[in-house]
Order: sequence, then structure tokens, then C-alpha cells
Amino acid sequence: MHTARIRRRTALAALMTVSALGLALPTTGHAQAKSALNLAMIGEPPTLDVQSTPADLVCIIMQHVYETLYTFDAKSNLVPMLADGMPKVSADGRQYSITLRKGVKLHSGRDLDADDVVASLKRWMEVSPRGKSVQAQVESLVAKGPQTVELTLKNAYAPLLAQLAMPSGMAAIMAKESLAQPLKEYVGTGPYRFKERRPDQYVLLTRFDTYSARSEAPSGYAGKRTSVMEELRFVPVPNANTRVEGALAGQFHYVDLLPIEALGRLEKATGKVVPLLTPSFGFPYLVFNTKEGSMAQQAVRKAAQTALGPGEMMAAGFGDTRSFIAEGNHFPKGTPFYSDAGTTNYNERDARKSKAQADQAGYKGEPVRILTSRQYDFHHNMALIMAEQLKRAGFKAELNVVEWATLLQRRADPKLWDIYITHSGLFPEPMLSPPQLGDGAPGWWSSQAKQQALAALNQEPNPAKRGALWAKVQQVVYDEVPYIHVGKFASLSARSPALDGYTPHTYPFFWNTSLKN
Repeated sequence: MHTARIRRRTALAALMTVSALGLALPTTGHAQAKSALNLAMIGEPPTLDVQSTPADLVCIIMQHVYETLYTFDAKSNLVPMLADGMPKVSADGRQYSITLRKGVKLHSGRDLDADDVVASLKRWMEVSPRGKSVQAQVESLVAKGPQTVELTLKNAYAPLLAQLAMPSGMAAIMAKESLAQPLKEYVGTGPYRFKERRPDQYVLLTRFDTYSARSEAPSGYAGKRTSVMEELRFVPVPNANTRVEGALAGQFHYVDLLPIEALGRLEKATGKVVPLLTPSFGFPYLVFNTKEGSMAQQAVRKAAQTALGPGEMMAAGFGDTRSFIAEGNHFPKGTPFYSDAGTTNYNERDARKSKAQADQAGYKGEPVRILTSRQYDFHHNMALIMAEQLKRAGFKAELNVVEWATLLQRRADPKLWDIYITHSGLFPEPMLSPPQLGDGAPGWWSSQAKQQALAALNQEPNPAKRGALWAKVQQVVYDEVPYIHVGKFASLSARSPALDGYTPHTYPFFWNTSLKN
């Protein structure tokens, strides 16, 4: 944790940085030629191709531009978005017939059709880690006329609609003529259209005046979306203290992912800022490189798991015990997928036992390269503790601190890291996160036990039976250690008192929001 003196120093530097940013941006306190929201994000997005990456930052921005066939309402129910209704599913659970809404406009001006959907989903299955896991289940995907898409599976696959609805690594529907690798145009159906990107300054989206909204009442990500504001400016602000000071100074209408220790200051700034604490927001997790390097052997990963104390890591990352829970079950108690399978291996923090396991596994002091970033302050704080815990057990831990965009690039190369730290939101379907449960995601986890456990889970159509099958998957995760679930945390963000209609969500969105006069 920062001392008060360090906080005051960094706060002054942060405020100066915020003031410099303000030269190029509208402020909340002055009338603008156009109604615009200034939204402070944790950094520069590595790409704007939302299909190609599970990075939350890309999803937060581009979910305003692109939409999906289905989405989640406020109670996490699956509901239609670009689809006209829920699909017709064959008795064996293998064939899905999806009818599209008529008259949905693309940003290019023409109507969306089934060919756009088929082309978009095929691209998603080629470039997205999430899409690749779906592709392995798909036998065929074809258009049946201008408004109908038919998807046939090799076997029943219970998570299909949830995968198509997930905002992160989105199965985004795009204009077929815009498809390319890499993308050069961003043509979707969303309430905002892409206008401009200035690296290290902002991504600018503008209102899509002929947007085709649903008629249902807004609920979570679902229902009617209205682009009240003319512009959305997503501003990269990598330093967490800068984001705090920007929130307090009224520089931004919304500020994402603030350090939890800033809560007290935000609460005292009545009338200047509204802190937003979202409980059970998500979970940090540690991804192991199972393909190359010092963690490639399962037995060495088991030894590392024994060395680690996630409870101490969560305390370092989040401080106040009200803001985190140190527990090894992937899903909270009371939910359909709660299980304590494998959790006897959680939070052991036993250096002596770990060293004996590592010696037996043949570990010879090879570097353990821990990849992390300061953009997410809690990632870095946890990485510091993790490195010390591994060193106590005899591992040669090395901390590689890089920009978040750099981390996203490096984690794609198995030669550059051994462990990296990330986090995910908590979702109602196990296959939605982490992407390591699928195929091809960084970490490259593949084993017969994994495939068997996941096949049983995913081919079971009865929701009441899937909970027990998830327990078997969780046990395999603890046995093979492709990643470590560290715990669960609350998320702190902030908004201007002038921002109206905003409701916190895992992936914040700004349709249906406005500014008070």
C-alpha cells in the first residue's frame, strides 16, 4: 500500500497529467458544441478487433459498435439481440435455426442479412480463442434465405448461446464486406459507429442516427439501446492515481477500475464524484505456460501451486477485507456451479513442501518469468507477493512489468513468459471464462482429462446435472494447474454526479446514459 506521503506526491503529478489531458478534451463543467462523454480507461486498447481478443478494454469500447445475436439481461438470462427470438432447436440438441430481426441497419446504410451473420461467425471461429472452442463443435453454418441462419453441431453443446452472447471475445456481427484480417473498417449495427482513433489520446465513437433498437425495456445488456449522447470518447489513462485525480477533478464523466484504497477519498468528495463499488465483480487468476519454459511440466506447476498463498495475494491486491474473498471455489456458494472440488490444494503457502515437490519434478533453477502490468494496480501488487512466495520455495522468480498492451502481445508467444496475471468477470456459464477452458488461448492447456471432463459438461443439456459435472472440471484444474483461481473481488469505479442513467456492469456501457443539465 502507498504511504500518505507517496500518495500526495503521486496525486500532484497525476493532477498535472490530468490537466495536460484536459487541453485536448471537453470537460464536464462547460457547454460543448456536441454532447460528449469523456470516459477514462485503464490504457490504450491493443486492437479494436473485438473478435480477435478477450481483452476487456476492447470489449468495453467496441460493444457500442458491434452487437451479437443474443445477450444477457439483468438477471443473466439469455435473450435475443440481433436475433428475432430464441432459436428453434432440434430434439437432439444439434441443430439451431436462428431468425434475424428485419430491417436492422448496418453503419454502411444497408440492411443486415444472414450472409453477414454467417461470414462474421466464421471469422470469429477462426480468429477468437472463444470462437475456436465453438468451431470444434460445429458441423455446418449456412444461410437459409436472407433472414435465417442454420447452425448444426457435431454433438449437443449446452454453452452455445452463452458463447454467442458473451461481450468479451465477442461473436460480433459485422458487415461482410468489411471483413479482413486484420480489420481495417469497423462496420457493425450498434448504437454508435467508429469515428476516429488517436493512439494514446482517445477512441472516438459517434451516434448512429438510424440505429435499429429493440422494443423491449432495457435490462442489463438487453432491450432497447438509445444513443442519447452524440459522442463517446474513450481516453487511455494508464496510471491509476491519475484516474483517481481525474475523477475527483471532474475531468471525466466515468473512470474505470480504481485502486480500492481510493474508496475513502472518493466517499468524502460528496458532490464531486460518485464512487461505484460492484461486489463479486470478478476473479483474478494466474495463467501458466503449459507449452514451453519452466512451468511446462505439470509436476512443476503443482509445486508452484503448493508454494502460493492466494489469501496473502488478495490482501496485497485489494487491502480492505470488504473488497475481496479468498476462496478456491470458482463459483460462489448458492450458485448452480458451486463446488469445493480440489480446494484442499488452495492457499497452501507451504514453501518446504513445494521445494520437495519441485526437486522431485526435476526443477533445476530455471527462471520463472512472471508477466504483469501496472495498469491494473492489483495485478502488480499480487505479482510482487507471488514472486516472493515462489522465491521462498526455491524458484527463481523474475518479475517482468510491461504495459498492458505489451502484455497482451507477449502472452501470445510461449517463449516469452511462464506465468501471467489477469482477471475475469464472474459469469453464469462456466465456459465463458477463463478462455483457458477452451482451446488455443495463451497457456495452451490441452490434456485428455480436460477434454473428457469438458465434453461431459458441455454435452449435458439438463442444467440440474451440469453442476456436478463442473465439479469434475474444477478438480482437473486443481490437478493439472493450467491456471490458479486466486479469489473474488469487488470492483471500484467512479462517475460524475452529472452522468445520468448509468448502471454498473462487468463491461460498462454508455447507451441509455445522458448528462444532467
